[in-house]
Amino acid sequence: MELRYWVVLTFLGAVWGSAFIFIKVAAPEFGAIGLVQARLTIASLVFIPILLRKKYLILLKPAWKHSLVLAVTNNAIPFSLFSYGSFGADSNILAILNATTAFNTMIIALLWLGEKVTLKQVFGLVLGFIGVIILVNPESSSTSIISALFCLIGAACYSFSTVFIQKYSEKTDKMVLIGWSIIFSCFIFGYVYLIEKIGAVKTSTVAYFLPVFGIIWGAVFLNEVITGGIILGCATILIGVFFATSNKRNNISGEIHAN
Repeated sequence: MELRYWVVLTFLGAVWGSAFIFIKVAAPEFGAIGLVQARLTIASLVFIPILLRKKYLILLKPAWKHSLVLAVTNNAIPFSLFSYGSFGADSNILAILNATTAFNTMIIALLWLGEKVTLKQVFGLVLGFIGVIILVNPESSSTSIISALFCLIGAACYSFSTVFIQKYSEKTDKMVLIGWSIIFSCFIFGYVYLIEKIGAVKTSTVAYFLPVFGIIWGAVFLNEVITGGIILGCATILIGVFFATSNKRNNISGEIHAN
């Protein structure tokens, strides 16, 4: 491998390796789901102005299914698992277990893409598994088994995603593939975050907002007409959402009066 690629790999390792420090510090403050949502939101804000350009929107149609797969396997699941794993493991353990991505990728590439595996690679695979056993051994480590398991599954998800990108990136634009996967993940976790904070019933009222914003975007981007009946319907929906989500407020008031 050329020197320039080693430089790029070293740089990426330094940047991505620092992420585990922030996960360890921020997860107790934001909560596992809250932290993931914050990470995805910030990343989405970077990608959205780029991906909403016409040339990238055209490329979304053939790529959206692949982006949706990556949204789950490369973002939603591993981000969550490493965040939860941080509650029972130090940041350095998170980083080390994440390194199992390398030999997991080798196995998946072998089975899925038919890539050749050398004896040296097999030796490295076995050695890597031995290292994992040493690392998570309760007698020599403070890492909980469940945290280690979360991290290993998260790393396996990264491995799958790496091979998935290799397989399908030739047919799709990489910026579109990766960027929209992050944005899709952001929406997924926005929903999960609301369920965790306000409950499933109140979160489900987001469905009422969909036609409202559908009307707004239709007027803005397609010059569709907004009639008085549409406005009345919107107002009715918003009032319904207000009452549907006001139970907690009423319960709090009742508790205050009771006390």
